[in-house]
Amino acid sequence: MQRRERTRHLIELGGLVQKAGLVELTDDDRATLYGALLDLAGRARGDDAGDVLALWKRRGRRAFDTEAEVSEA
Repeated sequence: MQRRERTRHLIELGGLVQKAGLVELTDDDRATLYGALLDLAGRARGDDAGDVLALWKRRGRRAFDTEAEVSEA
């Protein structure tokens, strides 16, 4: 059961990478994607980590809300 939940979680995370347009932007280059994610992780560990994470969360929520509105229309 845990393995299935973990697999689903990983698939959802991959879907977010796709939804954000990163696959197309990087021409599906996994080294570039990994480097970008490492850069993001470094920023999230920086001195202004709280501000960075709050900004990302606001942007993500807005994007999800916009997507929900579009799908309802």
